[in-house]
Amino acid sequence: MILQRFIARCVGAALLAGACALAPAPLLAHNFHAGITDISYNERTGSTEVVHTYMAHDVEALLANLYQRQFDLSDPDDQAVFRKYVEKQFWLADKDKRRLPLNWVGMTADAQSVMIYQEVLRTPAAKVEFIHDEVLTDFLPDQLNTVNLTVAGSLRTFGFSGSHAEFPVH
Repeated sequence: MILQRFIARCVGAALLAGACALAPAPLLAHNFHAGITDISYNERTGSTEVVHTYMAHDVEALLANLYQRQFDLSDPDDQAVFRKYVEKQFWLADKDKRRLPLNWVGMTADAQSVMIYQEVLRTPAAKVEFIHDEVLTDFLPDQLNTVNLTVAGSLRTFGFSGSHAEFPVH
């Protein structure tokens, strides 16, 4: 399931990149900041999978601002720096607000986007009771993060911003 979503996201990113290549220069300006996260249960593995997608330019600007240097997100050391940031800014919790153990599966980056893969091993998505998302909202005042949570075939969508970092699921 995580691989299928990865392939779908790659195709979508390629289509977006192709459309941008055909657009006039003024339309290429980066005037919005957004991230999208999909959370769903994989019956085959018995784990809840989390896939984040952010604009590469925004991630690079954040890291350059925090550390006053350029980052290469294909470099494992630079990926580790971003991983630490994401793990601090995004978490899931159960009904008692105990954080669920999100394991880092990996990340991919290209000129358009950065995709992060995480999972909560042997845990159904129904155990997620709180979502906390401050990825990039602490840096970009107009950053909007959309989180899609699918539980038992039902999709719920949450919008996170600098003023709304946490939501109860129910």
